Amino acid sequence: MRGWKGAVKLRRSTLSIATTIDRLTPMWHFKRHGSTSHWIMAAAAAVAVFPGSADACRTFVSPKFEDVIYADVVVIGRIDNYRIIRDEAFRKRMLATPNLSAPMRKTYEDPTQGLLSDYARFDIQVEQVLIGHAPSKLSVTWNNSTFGEPEKMGAGRYLIALRRPNSASPPLRGPSATIWPSPDLNALTLLQAPCSRAFIYDADSSEAGTIRRILKTRRK
Repeated sequence: MRGWKGAVKLRRSTLSIATTIDRLTPMWHFKRHGSTSHWIMAAAAAVAVFPGSADACRTFVSPKFEDVIYADVVVIGRIDNYRIIRDEAFRKRMLATPNLSAPMRKTYEDPTQGLLSDYARFDIQVEQVLIGHAPSKLSVTWNNSTFGEPEKMGAGRYLIALRRPNSASPPLRGPSATIWPSPDLNALTLLQAPCSRAFIYDADSSEAGTIRRILKTRRK
């Protein structure tokens, strides 16, 4: 986890704007999933069409652990049933486009090609609740957007901070970004500041220790 580059989000404008961007330039909508590497294709092109509303994060920003105050729930637990949920509806919509070029059609037909609207879903076997209320098992989502989600999560115990989809999220940490709406309004989602990494750390890491100390201060 320590070598993981973390999360870069897109700024939450509206889903319709995001969809419009996809229709104008479908290649922006792709991302590569990997266990250690995350990729973006032609992010700078978005700035030219929708300046200020669709700019991908230009730099990765180190996390501000104080952002954990935005969490509704913080738990220690193990990850089960981790999987990537593909946006098949968008693929079908693009494949139905009459003038779609042969290379683009081949790309959309490739089930391994990730889209920005793909997201991860996983269960957490909760061992300890640090903040908020949580059952022994949680099903949560994570849309790491621009740079994709890892294909797999390693075994082990994690400190994971979560928020409700309708709760306030941490402020933008980079020059600009665009965030996609939560894929499931009924599920908690990973806490993440735009242009920084998500709050998921090895439970025994120094980062998790720092977050624990901040939470203790919050409870006082």
